[in-house]
Amino acid sequence: MFTSKIGFFSLLADTGPVVLLVLVVLLLFSVLSWTIIIVKAGSIGRAMSESRRFLDYFFDVSSIDKVFGETENCRNGSLARVFRAGYVEYRALGEMKDPRRGEERIARAVRREANEESKNLSRYVPFLATVGNTAPFIGLFGTVWGIMNSFMSIGVTQSASLATVAPGIAEALVATAAGLGAAIPAVIAYNYFTQQINTIERDMEDFSGEFIKSFANELG
Repeated sequence: MFTSKIGFFSLLADTGPVVLLVLVVLLLFSVLSWTIIIVKAGSIGRAMSESRRFLDYFFDVSSIDKVFGETENCRNGSLARVFRAGYVEYRALGEMKDPRRGEERIARAVRREANEESKNLSRYVPFLATVGNTAPFIGLFGTVWGIMNSFMSIGVTQSASLATVAPGIAEALVATAAGLGAAIPAVIAYNYFTQQINTIERDMEDFSGEFIKSFANELG
């Protein structure tokens, strides 16, 4: 095992500048991807769990004032934030005598907050798709470059021995592996987060009507 480690680092030390640049770019992509994955896993997970808890409370309590109090305990929940926006607008209406106009204002406030919440949840997630789409091709570029170096070595030394072609081929394999290593987790995470965000967006759309109906009943 110790010998293989030395061989690997020795290979990196002998890597050409182009392939080394490819590896640095892929390493940067991988670090950024994992940072986004860790951060988003926490934020989206909290948004879903607190939204579920808030919904259970919402359907168990008939008073919107009590429901608003519960939003203090679900500040990371997307549905709780949407409800807070509607409640703030409802309180801002004061003694408005036109219930229909008041309901429209509350609906707009709820939609604005729902759109903002969707943007926040989706922020940086498209970068994972970018990494998933581009990293294999960047690695492929390093692969092609390594193979080109192998053929050039053959031309210079006039020898096709393993010692001549092995360094270039090794560079090519490392670049390929690095490209796949950066792309695969990014694609898996992107698909998972997209599914979770779509679920939250559907919940906000479905239950916004319930929120607005509750406020409309208070206005009426």
